[in-house]
Amino acid sequence: MSYKYLCNGLPATLMLCFLFAVSSCKKDSNNSGGSNVTPQATPKKIGLYEADSSIYKELDIVISKIGTQSVQFGLVFDTGSGGMVIDAHGVVPASMLTSSGFNFTGDSTVVDGITITNKTNIVEYGDDANTIDKVYGNLAYASVTVGDQSGNIVVKRLPFFLYYKAVDSKGNSFDPHEFDVFGVSPQYDITFSGGAYITSPFSYYTPGTGLTSGFKMAALGPSNFSLNGTLVPDVITLGLTTSDLSSSDFTMNQLSYYPGNGYVPYLPASITYNGKTVSGTVIYDTGTEPYNYLEDNTAAKTITQLPENSSVSITTTSGFNYGYTTSATDYLTYVENPSSSG
Repeated sequence: MSYKYLCNGLPATLMLCFLFAVSSCKKDSNNSGGSNVTPQATPKKIGLYEADSSIYKELDIVISKIGTQSVQFGLVFDTGSGGMVIDAHGVVPASMLTSSGFNFTGDSTVVDGITITNKTNIVEYGDDANTIDKVYGNLAYASVTVGDQSGNIVVKRLPFFLYYKAVDSKGNSFDPHEFDVFGVSPQYDITFSGGAYITSPFSYYTPGTGLTSGFKMAALGPSNFSLNGTLVPDVITLGLTTSDLSSSDFTMNQLSYYPGNGYVPYLPASITYNGKTVSGTVIYDTGTEPYNYLEDNTAAKTITQLPENSSVSITTTSGFNYGYTTSATDYLTYVENPSSSG
């Protein structure tokens, strides 16, 4: 399904949703000197699944173990949010689940290697009061295996949002795992009492000696999308080398830190569509397929879709250039005036 994330009050005059490559996070110090130098670690690679329902396209990443439970869930691989959000059905015993929360007392409980705390939150997805979907859950911790037999990593203690209920604006329940998301942005989308928060699962993974914590993402073409999802191996590389960080193959864009929100993937840019240029902010968001949203303060008060064969180009202040042409089924792009759309 598609997700349009709320932006937590941060300024964004343009939202664009497409694939990107990123490197981030802090550099590990190298071990040096003497004959007992630890060999440099090798980066790990994980594949993604390209799924197409004929209505939308999405990228999925597999979670194959949570705590002591072997599972097989495909989560939306989302560059526009931070943190793993997963349904508790099939993860913890059904006897623990009620419509009003998890069935336990005290500050926390441990079941099947998963620590569920009493810290709660409600995550909202949508545009306005008429379309807001709500997801109810708790902060949890567990060892999580990300990826499958084609390539995986183990994050030994991952904080994540374990939810027990998801409803639409009318209170109707969604099917289990409808809102499963694997958010890899270094932002804090979901916070809890006492200063706890969740962010990209990759940020809790230590790649090893000589590698910088972070990931890079290979380019993905449109030819592998299928109804059941087609595995494209080795798309994600975890652990960055010195050559990765200085590679001419990438344009580096420094993210800004927002107190309470972390490093949000908003980039200042110039956007041109159908010959008109506006300044704004782009967010690279693979979790909002297949739409692009252009927010233009001078646009019409009603949301309009750009017609087929419309050209759109984006240039960030760091010199990254991207462009596309709309078609009947791909690169669908909507223009809205934030003064009327909210």
